[in-house]
Amino acid sequence: MVNPIALKVLKSFDYPVEGFRSKSWEEFAGPDAPVMDFVFTVCDNAAGETCPVWPGQPMTAHWGIEDPAAVEGSDIQKEAAFVAAFRYMKNRISVFATLPMSSLDKASLRTKLVEIGQANGASSPRNSAA
Repeated sequence: MVNPIALKVLKSFDYPVEGFRSKSWEEFAGPDAPVMDFVFTVCDNAAGETCPVWPGQPMTAHWGIEDPAAVEGSDIQKEAAFVAAFRYMKNRISVFATLPMSSLDKASLRTKLVEIGQANGASSPRNSAA
């Protein structure tokens, strides 16, 4: 189940949330899975795990942020944690979207992905390419 506070925050930023659901990585490993060029992990427990072999061998990187669902406190404090996570991820995605993909070799692109993962809001110094 998707965290209701996550849905509330996405709606507050005018993102559609209809049909959102939690998914297992196995859903993306089957023959009918969408083709992925990049896979980013964001929770720190995933950073230490062995990533599955993704079809097509997309480039992977860890973009860790503090887990907003782990925040304890008032509803306002919990919502603030989700807003902060949203902003960190939105900023990282914006930087990623402006990368000059066609002019970067694979090693340079990997370096850029790691740098993005170490940007403001990084949850741990372990941010590295997976």
